[in-house]
Parts: sequence; structure tokens; C-alpha cells
Amino acid sequence: MHSSSLFSVLALAATALSAPNSHVQKRAQTVYLAGDSTMARAGGVTTGWGVYLPYSLTLPVINRAIGGRSSRSFTVEGRFNEIIAAVQPNDIVIIEFGHNDGGSLSRGDNGRSVCPGTGAETCRSTYNGQQVTVHTYSWYLTEAGKALIAKGAKVIMSSQTPNNPWESGRFLYGDGGRFVGYARDVAKALGPNAMFVDHGGYTASIFQSMGKAATDRLFPQDHTHTSPAGADVVSKAFVKGLQCAGGGFLEGFVKNSTESIPGTCL
Repeated sequence: MHSSSLFSVLALAATALSAPNSHVQKRAQTVYLAGDSTMARAGGVTTGWGVYLPYSLTLPVINRAIGGRSSRSFTVEGRFNEIIAAVQPNDIVIIEFGHNDGGSLSRGDNGRSVCPGTGAETCRSTYNGQQVTVHTYSWYLTEAGKALIAKGAKVIMSSQTPNNPWESGRFLYGDGGRFVGYARDVAKALGPNAMFVDHGGYTASIFQSMGKAATDRLFPQDHTHTSPAGADVVSKAFVKGLQCAGGGFLEGFVKNSTESIPGTCL
């Protein structure tokens, strides 16, 4: 079954499943995380920021992020569908992709690269010897977001974390790349049950205030993946962005005050 069909089936089933009752109302909301290695738990010298987010929230957090995934592969592998099936009304799903979504389909399909565009554009590609239809980053996130909202969940679209902005010897961070804008636009299009956090911008702001030497120490392996200490900083940057936006769907559930987190509101 194609991913679009799976989303449609789950969305249609949502009418019966999303009706509130006393049991659901008494249940603690749950936060789900969907993302790549920068969010996922890892071993060795690096790990993702999702490991540290539970320390800032009073709600349970279930980290479904997994290394090497993009909006496309997370969809095709059925990982969004697993979250859609699990969520209940008022749960919150934080979605963050971008590191693995780029690349060119014409130079060989790695199963992660998305079709260029911002809407319903499609590309035909060959992956693992089979002809496949590839959608855009915005399409994958929009379909997931609509299905989650149909189940009664709230969605936070989070921009991808930056690579080490001090890597060149001086601080360099622009708008974070095209996927930042795409995530922002998807959240806006989904309506009042979705919001956007510029996680990349807030992380870069904290790295800038830390300086080159301190930031470099947080990237022990490459320019993308952080040490546990770095993951803690990146997690705090997400909370900073959340709090600077008034808390959003997590208002009242955040332990850290804005003032206790480095950086400024953007």
C-alpha cells in the first residue's frame, strides 16, 4: 500500500478514535518525537537532543527518532504511521527533519532524498531496483501532520539543527537552508493545531554566544552530531524557542524558564 493510502485510511479512522471521553481526559498527555540521528538516542561519543528533552518537560516523552532517516524514509518505512496509530487526543508530536532530505535523485536514489518543490510535485525514481514515486519534503510532513491532527494530536514542526556554525573558523549561519522555511510553511498551512519552532535558529544563537572553542568541543566526531553535552545544549535551545513563543502546546509543562536558558528570543 502506498504511503498516501496509509495516511488516508488512518485519517478516516480518526473520527471514531478522536472522540473525547472521561478516560482520555484524565490521561496524561504524551510527547512523541519524530526525527533523525540529531534527535535520536545513540551510543559512543554522540547522541541526539531528544534524549535530554524529558528533563525539561513534566510530560512523558517517547523518542521515535532514528538515525539516517528523512521525511521520506520515515514515511515509507511506516514510522509516521506507528506514531499516528499510537497518539491519542491532546498528545503532542514534535517533527524535525532536514539533514538527510537533500541530494539529487538523478545521481542515484539513496531512499532518503526528496523530490524538489514545496507542494504536490512528484518525481519518478529507481530505488532498490524498483520504480518509486518520490514526494516533496513538504508533502511528507503535511500528510503526517494532517493524519496526526485528525487523531486529535497537536503538531510542532521544528527546523533542523545546524551543523557546527564555527567550522570555517568564523561564525556562519544564515537562514538554516530551504527545509527551515518549508517546515515553517507546513506548520502554518496545517492551521491552529500545528506550530513552528525555529530550533536551528535558536541552536545557532546559543552556539554563537558560546564561541568557537566551546562549540567545537560539542562536535567530537563530525560537524553534525553532538556529544551528550552538546545534545543537552541543543535540547535547551528547543525549549528556548518554545518558551519564547509563549510555550505553545507545551505551555505549563516546561520546567525551565526562558531566562535560565542561554541565548535571546529571536
